[in-house]
Amino acid sequence: MIQFNNVSKTFRRNRVLDNIDLKIELGERIALVGSNGAGKTTLIRCLLGEYTYDGAVTVNGLVPRRERGKVLQKIGFVPQLPPPLKMPVGQLVGFAASLCNSEEKRMKDIARRLGLNLDKISRLPFVKLSGGMKQKLLISIAMGRDTNILVMDEPAANLDPDARHIFFELLAERLNNSTMLISSHRLDEIAPLVNRVLEMDSGKVVLDDRVLDDASLSGKLVCRLSLRRSEEAIAKALKDWSFRDTGNGTEWEGVIFAPDRLRFLGMLSRYVGLLTRISLDEI
Repeated sequence: MIQFNNVSKTFRRNRVLDNIDLKIELGERIALVGSNGAGKTTLIRCLLGEYTYDGAVTVNGLVPRRERGKVLQKIGFVPQLPPPLKMPVGQLVGFAASLCNSEEKRMKDIARRLGLNLDKISRLPFVKLSGGMKQKLLISIAMGRDTNILVMDEPAANLDPDARHIFFELLAERLNNSTMLISSHRLDEIAPLVNRVLEMDSGKVVLDDRVLDDASLSGKLVCRLSLRRSEEAIAKALKDWSFRDTGNGTEWEGVIFAPDRLRFLGMLSRYVGLLTRISLDEI
């Protein structure tokens, strides 16, 4: 479906992509990880037809640079940084739907599931929205398109826990008929979403590994934990995760969405000295 053949890209004698050979098939959910400057963004921009390059890139047989309009119709893209668009929200949704021959209603329905009522903000300029609202709208436009390729850059970074859960549910609904390329600086943030990991460094793919295909993106776990003593810092952190105090600040209980379990445990590791017991049970 997506093919990179001996792709290289140089900026002012700086080789950002170095002979990339890569094949991505339908149904693969790929974590594209690596440090800043590793080449992740440049790889995505070549895929989207934004850059010229040496070598060949094809999407379903189409060349992005030469047939960019047709390629972009096949890709739902969520950028890391929202563009500074002054276009009203309603006009933006209509414009995006017309570009890819998709229904506005589908985008609005996805936005509503994420907790964003587009009808109420249709006259607001996109640039005036909060970071979370912008992210929800961009996800709604990308996932509301009639496409089976999703390219996402830190897609859940600005989402609240409830919206993250809905976002993972939306991805779970498309596991069997979509290809996903998810760029991130941290693998633990997106590990539950993917079945293949690509790590880049200095413009090369240094790791290409298949991982356990865990499709439980919409699952939940109930978490119960006990602390040696009550502490304000961990109490605040747990309340941010919507946990409730069940015993004078030393007993806590809450629900973790399955794709967030690694992120939650990462937060909890900062307070490991206070923990005396923790349990995670699937609901």
